[in-house]
Amino acid sequence: MHGGSWLVLLGGIAAIAWVNWYFLFAGRRSTSAAPGAGGMQEVTVVVQGGYSPSEVRVRQGSPVRIVFDRRETSGCTEELVFPDFAIHRFLPPERKTAVEISPPAPGAYEFTCGMGMFHGKVIVE
Repeated sequence: MHGGSWLVLLGGIAAIAWVNWYFLFAGRRSTSAAPGAGGMQEVTVVVQGGYSPSEVRVRQGSPVRIVFDRRETSGCTEELVFPDFAIHRFLPPERKTAVEISPPAPGAYEFTCGMGMFHGKVIVE
């Protein structure tokens, strides 16, 4: 291979690594839900190029309200899917949408966009 071929190969490897990092690891932040009225735990997740925070920690035994604040019009983030709770919810652009869940046991419960490109999770402790 010539010098130019090596540069193209290295550039391709760098691009693949960046795409994997962006979709799998970037923006992984965690927060704990705050206790609210009637024992309901509540947290707001901003939807803009992904979920922020992407991890929400909650206590077992109390219902959880997650308010998804969608601040964009991207087609990918218009649908929210909680497979473990059989929830498929449309998130209107520039609006807040509350989703209530009652996790049955400790563990991690994933949520995604409709296309499965953006991920988040609720961690029950």
